[in-house]
Amino acid sequence: MVGVGTSLFSTRPPLSWEFAALTDVGRVRAHNEDAVHVDPVLGLAVLADGMGGYKGGEVASAMAVSLVHANFRRWYVQAGPQAPARVVRRALQAATDEANAAILDGSLTNPNLQGMGTTLVLAAFGPHRVMVGHIGDSRCYRLRNDKLEQLTRDHSLRQQQLDAGAITAEEALSSPNRNLVTRAVGVEAQVLLEMHEHTARPDDLYMLCSDGLSEMVPDAQLFTLLTRQDGGIESKVSLLANIANENGGRDNISVILARASLPRAAA
Repeated sequence: MVGVGTSLFSTRPPLSWEFAALTDVGRVRAHNEDAVHVDPVLGLAVLADGMGGYKGGEVASAMAVSLVHANFRRWYVQAGPQAPARVVRRALQAATDEANAAILDGSLTNPNLQGMGTTLVLAAFGPHRVMVGHIGDSRCYRLRNDKLEQLTRDHSLRQQQLDAGAITAEEALSSPNRNLVTRAVGVEAQVLLEMHEHTARPDDLYMLCSDGLSEMVPDAQLFTLLTRQDGGIESKVSLLANIANENGGRDNISVILARASLPRAAA
């Protein structure tokens, strides 16, 4: 899935964003409980990693990306691309709230979906700013000036233990708590989308991913793959998934890439 869009936050000449997305079942799981969606017109990218068993996980992640996108699109039609960042924040939280309520209701009313939920990572890409939001341990990274930086901090028991000094970074790699999230969509009546705004620059490369990628491909290898000069970002998402599978493919693998560039006239 590939697209190009220019949108959000400013009337100044915008950066142009190119998108590519992929989700892969991996080598161990029988079903794919991840979901991804990109809307280049809105500059919106959404990724979810479902929990709660095969049926529940698939349903929760699909509901999350679909409802967040639909709600954000309705807001965008009314607010337009010139809306300030604080309004974008409210729109993203409102979209997340709608998805959270629907998934929780489905979990409580359908015995086959009991206990379902999902992580969520999303980004609204504008001409000069990027708003990143997340819930759980799906992540967003940014490659800029040959430096790969993790922009999100996992909502997980493992991260809490790391922050408290209870385990070392080396111990965290094999922690039995690495998949226990402390915040998820559809589990409680309310959930907070942690959001941060970032200045966008030409040649920035943002990566949203599920833990099926980040757990299987260490940051050093991610950097090497993302900085390869051969091929575009569509080939990079395929390469990332292939390497995650070569490294074991123990979980579903999902990745979205978004690359910024100046319009031709401004380049």
